[in-house]
Order: sequence, then C-alpha cells, then structure tokens
Amino acid sequence: MRPIRITAALVAAVALAAGCTGPAEPTQAAPSTAPTAPTTATSAAPTSTAIPGFWYTHEGPHGTWTLETPPQRIVSLSPSSTEILFAIGAGSQVIAVDEYSTYPPTAPTTDLSGWDPNAEAVLSFEPDLVVIANDANEIVAALSAAAVPVYVDAAPFDIETGYAGIIRLGAVTGRTDQAAELINTMRGGMAAAFAAGPSTPVRLYHELDDTHYSISSASFIGAVYAEFGVENIADPADSDGWGYPQLTPEYIVDTDPEVIVITDLVGYSADDVAARPGWGNITAVRNGNIVTVNADVASRWGPRLPQFAAAIAQALVNAAR
Repeated sequence: MRPIRITAALVAAVALAAGCTGPAEPTQAAPSTAPTAPTTATSAAPTSTAIPGFWYTHEGPHGTWTLETPPQRIVSLSPSSTEILFAIGAGSQVIAVDEYSTYPPTAPTTDLSGWDPNAEAVLSFEPDLVVIANDANEIVAALSAAAVPVYVDAAPFDIETGYAGIIRLGAVTGRTDQAAELINTMRGGMAAAFAAGPSTPVRLYHELDDTHYSISSASFIGAVYAEFGVENIADPADSDGWGYPQLTPEYIVDTDPEVIVITDLVGYSADDVAARPGWGNITAVRNGNIVTVNADVASRWGPRLPQFAAAIAQALVNAAR
C-alpha cells in the first residue's frame, strides 16, 4: 500500500503546534517546522536595554513598525519564543505568556491562547510588544489597529534559520549580545551531539501520532535528523516536500526502521508500539530501540534543542552497534 500525504490544513495545524503545544492536540509533538515564509526584519538595535539610542525597525509581510525604546511589557503567545526570550535575558520584560508556555517555570503563564488568540484579552495586559508564532484569528490586524507592535516569530525551516530567528528576537528586545551567546552555546551542544552520532546511516521513523503522521527531512526536526545522516523513512513518502507525510503501517514495516521516535505526550508507550500487529519483526522493535523524547523539547526551536539532539545521538549509536 502506498503512503498518503498530509493535507494543507494539517500542515497548518502542525505549524501552529510548533509554537503552541498542548496536551489535547494529537500532533502537538510535531516539530517546529512548516513551509511558511520567514519574517524579515532590519535593526540598528544596541546590544543592551541599558544603552541609550535603541532603535529597531521591523519590516515584514505583517507590517512595518519601529521601537524607539526596548519593549518592557512583552506578551508572548508562542512557547518557543517564550523559552528564547528568557534564555536571552529578556524574561524581566515579559509580563504574560500563553497557557502552553510552561518553560521556564518562572514564565508568567496565563490563560491566554496562542491557538485561538483574543485581541481584547491580550490588550488587557497593556503590552508594548506581542510575540506570536502564527497570525491566528487575524490577531496581527487587531493588535496593529490598537497601535501594538506584533512580532511574528514564525517556525524555521532548518537549524540555521532557527538561529537567525533568535538573533532577530534578541534585536527587537535589546538583547543582541545575549542572543549571540545563546546561539554559540547551542551550536556547541549541537556540534557535540552530531559528533557523538554513528558514522554509518541509521534508518529512522519519527511518529507524530497513532495514525502514523511522520516528519521528513523537509521539516525543522527532520533537518536535525539529516545532520546526523540518518535514512529518514518518511522522505520517499514526502514527494511534495510538505515535511509531514502520513505513512501506512505496511509501509513502515516494509522500510524496517532501526530507530522509532515517539514523544511522551502521544498517549501511548513504546511497549504499545512494539505490540502492534506485524511490528514485531521491525528492527527497532526487536532491538528495543523505540525512543520516547520530551514533546516540548522535540517540538520547539529554542534553547533546549541540543538536549533533543543528544538523546537522538544516543539512540542512533545504540542502533548502530
């Protein structure tokens, strides 16, 4: 049976899940990638909020605006952006985050929704900057009408695009130096993980849910796998390059992955996967190489990405033995 491909609507849902992860969403373990155009920005921002003369001009598909002082009342409706803001030292400038921004624990979590944002609720916090992952409910237009700048921190296509997004978020908040330091730290962690991986390709299947949606190398997390040189079994099924093909059980068994990756929020365990009819002969099942990763870390393009890469490196090494 031939694998089928994901629909455009589900791609959009997965893209939103990358920024707003919630336990009720079966695809909330999806990595932070979708084929959306990255936001462009220009800035002559200084390296610290303490330096006078701050000036940031943003130009993108969602509008143009300028900040003459670093924002001090930031509302973040994107869990990935929230993590980055705190990691670059802008946490003290964040006054409210969405309900799924649960990391770091000190983030001021509210009942604000990034999935179904309400402009009036956001405006009640009197923000001077709102950071979002997607323009759901036309939130950009609603906030712009109230003269509130909105920064769309869209999901990146690959690792380098993710780093570029961190730099832009550092610029808009007056934390350029800290953003550069974070990227250097992340680069070091990622390089160490890639170096620790096996020298021979390993067949890998990343499962998003029990209907066998997967991720190909055209996705953000798929790009991480590609850096390891894995043989991603989802790639041949992703002829359109969407990044999230749906496979069939027969296809998965036939391609015989050596590593299967699931997350801790899919609602089932590695034992449940191993017990599926006909899956007992899959190499990953026979050798006990079904890896459960933290859903938040695996679905966000933020500072904890090296943790995910390290876990995958170990799984690939175990499979290559």
